[in-house]
Amino acid sequence: MTNEEMNQQLEQVVNKEISELLIKKEDFITFRNCWLKHPEKDRIIGEAKLLGEVVYRYVS
Repeated sequence: MTNEEMNQQLEQVVNKEISELLIKKEDFITFRNCWLKHPEKDRIIGEAKLLGEVVYRYVS
């Protein structure tokens, strides 16, 4: 997944167009780089799942 695609998905979570974002182990570094630069990063909360996957949700 590219940085642009990841940024679009982060915006969709923040705008509540999607309820959650599933990040697989191989996409985590890309996600983390985008997440760290996002102004709402403190409200995008992750929950660890099996096999290195993390589900992120926006908490208002």
